[in-house]
Amino acid sequence: MSKLLVVDDEVKIREVIREYAEFNNYEVDEAADGMEAIGLCKLNEYDLIILDVMMPKLDGFSTCKELRKFKDTPVIMLSARGEEYDKLFGFELGVDDYVVKPFSPKELMARVHAVLTRKASAQPEEQDVLNFKGLSINIPARTVLVDGEKIELTPKEYDLLFYLAKNCNLALSRDKLLSDIWGYDFFGDDRTIDTHIKNLRNNLGPYRDFIVTLRGVGYKFEA
Repeated sequence: MSKLLVVDDEVKIREVIREYAEFNNYEVDEAADGMEAIGLCKLNEYDLIILDVMMPKLDGFSTCKELRKFKDTPVIMLSARGEEYDKLFGFELGVDDYVVKPFSPKELMARVHAVLTRKASAQPEEQDVLNFKGLSINIPARTVLVDGEKIELTPKEYDLLFYLAKNCNLALSRDKLLSDIWGYDFFGDDRTIDTHIKNLRNNLGPYRDFIVTLRGVGYKFEA
């Protein structure tokens, strides 16, 4: 049974999500703010976190940023605001999906199922290390070294780098990257790819040019 953490300062919203989640055979813990959520995540293991943006003490974006320092748990963000900036900022932090309030509890559960399914199928088959000059990608350990120094990547940035490197010298369209990394049922658009590519290049430093832009197509890894 998968275990969810629902983080929202509105009691009624937590109650509704709990009711639907338990009906779908999920175990549920609740937190009323970001600080409480971080405390629970340090004590427990969760399969997915449903996280509200606007909360007292610590907002959802700040909470996600803190969680990513020690957890790789998938996150679905809830927000009353649907602005593109908020969504892109969330995806930069490694959020797996973004749901705008008011939302359908049934749709939310469908998204929870989709994210958990992607997570279960995303385990790498190869158990090795990919080396490209001073760039080293350790697949089983999910670590990346740039000239011997470990760099910090979000889970999606790592998945994107691994996928590009595994398909070295192959042209990959934005649609294919979205489909194979985020899943065919992802509700965002191809600008999500561009945002992650930009962040990934910044993290790769001297090896940023390994990721080549193909105008009108997408990207390829060329080392």
